[in-house]
Amino acid sequence: MITGKNYIGNKLSNLGGKTFNAYNPNNFEMLKEVFYCATEEELNSAVELAKYAFHKYKKIPGAKKAEFLESIADEILNLGDELIKRASLETALPEARIIGERGRTVSQLKMFAQLLKDGSWVEAAIDTALPDRQPLPKSDIRKMREAIGPVAVFGASNFPLAFSTAGGDTASALAAGCSVIVKSHPSHPGTSELVASAVIKAAEKNEIPNGVFSLINDSDFEIGTKLVNHKEIKAVAFTGSFNGGKSLFDIANKREEPIPVFAEMGSTNPVFVLPNKLNTDLENVAANLAASITLGAGQFCTNPGLVIILENPNLKLFIEELAKKINESPANKMLNKGIAQNYNSKRKKMLEEKGIMIEANSSNDSKLGNPTLISTGADNFINNPNLHEEVFGPFSLIVICKNMDEMKAAAKKLTGQLTSTFIAEKNELLENIHLVEIIKDKVGRIIFNGVPTGVEVCSSMQHGGPFPATTDARFTSVGTDAIKRFTRPVCYQDFPNELLPDELKNENPLNIWRLINNNFSQSKI
Repeated sequence: MITGKNYIGNKLSNLGGKTFNAYNPNNFEMLKEVFYCATEEELNSAVELAKYAFHKYKKIPGAKKAEFLESIADEILNLGDELIKRASLETALPEARIIGERGRTVSQLKMFAQLLKDGSWVEAAIDTALPDRQPLPKSDIRKMREAIGPVAVFGASNFPLAFSTAGGDTASALAAGCSVIVKSHPSHPGTSELVASAVIKAAEKNEIPNGVFSLINDSDFEIGTKLVNHKEIKAVAFTGSFNGGKSLFDIANKREEPIPVFAEMGSTNPVFVLPNKLNTDLENVAANLAASITLGAGQFCTNPGLVIILENPNLKLFIEELAKKINESPANKMLNKGIAQNYNSKRKKMLEEKGIMIEANSSNDSKLGNPTLISTGADNFINNPNLHEEVFGPFSLIVICKNMDEMKAAAKKLTGQLTSTFIAEKNELLENIHLVEIIKDKVGRIIFNGVPTGVEVCSSMQHGGPFPATTDARFTSVGTDAIKRFTRPVCYQDFPNELLPDELKNENPLNIWRLINNNFSQSKI
């Protein structure tokens, strides 16, 4: 049942009088349930609980934390159709999409549970002492990753499950041994509360310390700002707009004790199309790109918003085919009123830019995500920074290059991106490997003959990229390495074996892989 209250640790709370309602983008009306914005008192209580719970929770064995994560996954599934219907009601995403996203959310939790069971994620490194070394003896030095402290997680609008209350940020922070305070997204507060109830139920079943998880609501930026500013918060995870992520980053860096903000802020995800591929597969390339551009009303941070292509005999036919497919795509409801307004405002500005040709424009309904394709020359793109901005929705800009030098010049002008895609024959790309080298310095993931939408949850995934795609290109928010964001290395020098963490003890009781004197081993010392 949805109460509209905050979870301050394991308890529901509504101390304040400030409330809001969720918006139903399916019928453009407000939903009946009232949600209570967290007060500063409730925020402070949640953080204090998180602080004390952290010191207990981080000491819980990995296998027990794994059971907790698996239990969260089970409780999310136990919510059944109520969760699916509520998420669809609050986001206008089809139920089939929500079911798929629930599967992704559950899989992420189980993936981190398995990582904890394996145990080697801590990257234990041991260099044993050399007391007889000349001219000076060498100390016994051991190091591993340990949890950083209470983490603030900001839910995303476009993934109400997989990047929200118990999504990848929360799962990886809990796996690391951190306590978590989630600031729910006001677009789907009912969905957030349902998932939070599953987390709390799992915590109570597994006797996890009260305060390891809290959920706070707010309709604006006040509580989120205070959360990031709180001296006990040690890291922040955010998925959303550039303005939102950059604001949190700036707040965190102005604190007396600056803290890391892992903000994923989107990108235009440039697609480079070389001629030879169009000679053999033009229709498929156009169809796949159009499907990727319009998927989910274009509301993905990996949406291909930029197509950079060389002039070639098939260019006109390719643009016509791509435009045809996009025009055939219906204008869809977007996640919330603000996103729809922002999309159509930015879209309108792009259509009014100098040197722009409109190739596809299926609708002009200001409440919907209207699929749109425009084109311009490389010279105009290179010299107009407005054309480099992300338009979050079913929108893409074709940049036409006269030659490879112009394509490279356009590539060099790009800022940091989450992804870049090459549509080409293998030999064709080998001949232009310098283009790949340019792009490699600007992105987190490079794709060959595919589309950027669809981010596999696996250990080798990198979902991140140089600024302004994210605030720290060294980390990923998807895959097992996401856990590293919420840890720090701790080194033990000449510590008695009995006082060391199990991961660093001579007998290796957890049987994990360790780097011992520069050799990986599961052996005892």
